[in-house]
Amino acid sequence: MNLAPLGHVLRSRVAWVDTDAGGRIHFTAVFRWAEAAETALLRSLGLLDEWADYPRRAVEAEYLAVLRFDDEFDLALVAEHVGTSSITYTWDISRGDELCIRGRHTVVHVDSAGRPAPLRPDVRRALAGT
Repeated sequence: MNLAPLGHVLRSRVAWVDTDAGGRIHFTAVFRWAEAAETALLRSLGLLDEWADYPRRAVEAEYLAVLRFDDEFDLALVAEHVGTSSITYTWDISRGDELCIRGRHTVVHVDSAGRPAPLRPDVRRALAGT
């Protein structure tokens, strides 16, 4: 994945808590890792002050190779699309040169009533790399 200025790479290992009884990752672990990378990206851009107002609208992952307990991996996350009220992130998880998981998730900025609301201009500028 080609990282633009609005990307982040999370380097980590598969923890025991991330695995099923067979020592393979539990499918939900990847969404926590992607969220950690998203948080790190937003922290680096100074955008964590209001982040509780961005619930997930859609999440998906395609599992291409098995990750097991204690495997090292890199998760490369990019803000692929910045819309009027939503942001779509794409991410790849690799073990060395092997692509193991490909995923994406979309967050929507909401107002206090939970309805979609426009992104703040500073959020749009930061994530668009302008």
